[in-house]
Amino acid sequence: MHLVELDSDHPGFRDLEYRARRDAIARLAAEYPGTGPVPDAPYSAAEHGVWRRVSARLERLSARHAAPELTRLARAFPLDPLRIPQLAALNRDLAPRTGFRMRPVAGLVAARFFLEALGRGVFLSTQYMRHASRPFYTPEPDVIHELVGHAATLADPDIARLNRRFGVAARHAGPERLTQLERVYWYVLEFGLVAAASGVRAFGAGLLSSCTELAQIDAGPELLPWDLERMAATPFDPSDLQPALFVAPSVPRLLAETHAWLEA
Repeated sequence: MHLVELDSDHPGFRDLEYRARRDAIARLAAEYPGTGPVPDAPYSAAEHGVWRRVSARLERLSARHAAPELTRLARAFPLDPLRIPQLAALNRDLAPRTGFRMRPVAGLVAARFFLEALGRGVFLSTQYMRHASRPFYTPEPDVIHELVGHAATLADPDIARLNRRFGVAARHAGPERLTQLERVYWYVLEFGLVAAASGVRAFGAGLLSSCTELAQIDAGPELLPWDLERMAATPFDPSDLQPALFVAPSVPRLLAETHAWLEA
């Protein structure tokens, strides 16, 4: 029996060494009391190699496809390109900037639990690494997604404030409103796009941390006009490439109009 259950088509399903590390990392999250330094995850040399390989490719893709504002944030909050950063070390840099900290979880958690934690300045983060056989896309939110996609944005006061606002809204939301919040969070902070002088560019963490999805922005998903009410009514599938994404006119409008929608 494994602590972490993987589907039979998961690339690590038959890799006993990988599954043992996934279990060990999940156990660290399960046993973490919620305060104090986060325990370091026992990454292997191969997993650090995946981090190096994916980080190098994402850097090249981001230069072309990421919103300029996000590129500047990544430079202001740099990550080690050679070894997977540990959450404890990252929190020491993150907390003084915006008060946010990353707390480990074993995998996906319920939307309410995730969003309400944001309201307390806590980002629930996985620590495990995707399997080396499929490094450039994963439907699971692994440590590459959490750190490359979210860490720099949580260090930015404006984006951190928006994350907190989602958490405050979730705290008082009934089931229907919670579903709307989950969808808007997905289409804005996970898979948001913005218009830039050079074309449509990535803003969301799911795009910024996925080589496959960054590379296909110009030719892959259907690009929809910015419409928060439509986002709130549009279901999404987290287990596959996104077929349609919404394009904000600019980063300032994305932030301001999402704040206004949350407060309505």
